[in-house]
Amino acid sequence: MDIILASTSPYRQRLLERLQLPFQCHSPAVDETRLPGEPPARMAARLALAKARSVAANYPDALVIGSDQVAALDERVMGKPGSYEAARAQLKASAGRVVSFYTGVALCRARDALEQFHVEPFKVHFRDVDDQSISNYLQREQPYDCAGSFKCEGLGIALFSRLEGRDPTSLEGLPLIALTDLLALAGVAVLGGTASAEGREVQ
Repeated sequence: MDIILASTSPYRQRLLERLQLPFQCHSPAVDETRLPGEPPARMAARLALAKARSVAANYPDALVIGSDQVAALDERVMGKPGSYEAARAQLKASAGRVVSFYTGVALCRARDALEQFHVEPFKVHFRDVDDQSISNYLQREQPYDCAGSFKCEGLGIALFSRLEGRDPTSLEGLPLIALTDLLALAGVAVLGGTASAEGREVQ
């Protein structure tokens, strides 16, 4: 059975490689604009499904994985900064506070109209870092393509006082625990044997 990741993100590719399943990557055609008044968790679910559906339409026999991450500070969505100035503003706003991350993952197969999705919440408690520390971090890691302006798998971990959540891979962009459950429901057992999804929280 073909598996396709509806993303060309190198971060998500590296995460999916951990499951040691053969897969291809295809870029989805999806407008990622937030809808008026849309809650962050709902936005993550909608976009994850939209990405999976977009690619599944062209590969009806494949299992297509879509994912999207939304970071929010007091329900205000924080996108990818794209520049030093925007990243610095994000990290200054986050200092000493809690940023909520919602990572949606969806699994679609067009042939039999299979659609499953899950949103994994994760909270990041930031240290009360000063301006110089923020500047030093950004110059060293340059996380300008990352929501929240950090790379938790790198030096960004020094920005945090505490992490709160079930699955740390969700913070990196693809919640592998939930994805393993979704694959099991579709008949794909990552470790072989009988596919199961015990303890899942699948929506």
